[in-house]
Amino acid sequence: MSETELPDAPTAAETSELDEDDRLKPGFVRAVLDAVEEGDPERARALVEPLHPADIADLFELVPADQRAGLAHAVHDLLDADVFAELNDWVREELIDALEPHEVADIAAELDTDDAVAIIQDLDVEDQREVLRAMEPDDRAAIEEALAYPEDSAGRLMQRELIAVPEHWSVGDVLDYLRGNEDLTTDFWEIFVVDGRHKPVGSVALSWVLRTPRGIAISDVMKREQTLIPVDMDQEEVALRFQKYALISAAVVDASGRLVGMITVDDVVHIIQEEAGEDALLLSGAGEGDINEPIRDTYKARVRWLIANLFTALIAATVIATFEGTIERLVALAALGPIVAGVGGNAGTQTMAVTVRALATNQLTQSNTLRSILREMQVALLNGSTVAALIGTAVALWYGSPILGVVIGGAMLANITIAGFAGVLVPVALERFDQDPAVASSIFVTMITDSIGYLAFLGLATLALSRLA
Repeated sequence: MSETELPDAPTAAETSELDEDDRLKPGFVRAVLDAVEEGDPERARALVEPLHPADIADLFELVPADQRAGLAHAVHDLLDADVFAELNDWVREELIDALEPHEVADIAAELDTDDAVAIIQDLDVEDQREVLRAMEPDDRAAIEEALAYPEDSAGRLMQRELIAVPEHWSVGDVLDYLRGNEDLTTDFWEIFVVDGRHKPVGSVALSWVLRTPRGIAISDVMKREQTLIPVDMDQEEVALRFQKYALISAAVVDASGRLVGMITVDDVVHIIQEEAGEDALLLSGAGEGDINEPIRDTYKARVRWLIANLFTALIAATVIATFEGTIERLVALAALGPIVAGVGGNAGTQTMAVTVRALATNQLTQSNTLRSILREMQVALLNGSTVAALIGTAVALWYGSPILGVVIGGAMLANITIAGFAGVLVPVALERFDQDPAVASSIFVTMITDSIGYLAFLGLATLALSRLA
């Protein structure tokens, strides 16, 4: 191997601070905290300095909440804009609260607009005003404009820092413009072409500009077909468009069609991850599910769904109470009833999860709702028949009662079939009423499967016992 082919020497972070999965080692985290607790900020800073900004952000998320302020004081000069852009929302809010308004303003000024908005939007109204007052007029105007857009919209997500050129320019004009303006953004892959009213008429990849003769008109090399993002579009819909059309970046336009910003794929990757995790957590009623979230907030997010589940469980209890006489005559029913309800609940959860995901990714629309319901009903019938045959045979052999086997098999088939129907219908109905199907679907589906499960099982058992009497 020649000298030029030698691999780069590993950094200190690669050899000691991080494990094979690029996570900070517990021993390293402990060493940093020991230095802070011993009043040795120089040693703490020496340990942290080699880390990448994302790893410094991870370090603050890993240490206990009551020790973050001391760590921040020890390595304050390393807490730059890149670190704050990587921080967990809750941890970032803690650190921002500990800073002076002018310090927050300095950090925000170094960030892209979308990252600066993410920091400032979580502040109290009065703190926001103080931070904005401490910013330069141009930066303040950009942040205030972004904050005026709805939360989780393209206006909050977009960057104002972009390259836009008029359609009458040549490639040479564009190159001279890029080389002669030091204030232009340095991170871009696409140049937007606009008309005299600043409306986007096309875009051109940076690589095309670099490889095209100077005398060629930019309008002759630009791509006229482009995906424009309305400034008020929900960020989840933005992510779906990027995914569907394989976009690297996209222009954001206001109500009049003027170019006001752009969204890049790195922003969208974060949104896709965030939305996917959010739906999963909403299905379980776990709130935001962030381990850095304050205990009180986590408690409030979870307890309301547990209380709602308590009331829906009372419906199933009422069904059981209606058949007390039947249960007294055949005690085995008390042991077998939860099996029917539990398996039906799992079947409903499977269908519900698939449906919520299909709604979130626009796979399930009004055009194919009926087909999807019929499909899930077919799957439910197949599953129900299989499970019913297994449980019916097992119960008949165990209790020596073919009638009891038929009863539980029939109840299982009915409940799994109803569960498949409810697993589709409940999320679709919530979505049609403009409600998030991930929020309350599990409560209603569980209520239906529990109630139908006990009703079918105990109802069939009552009918069978009356025939035998």
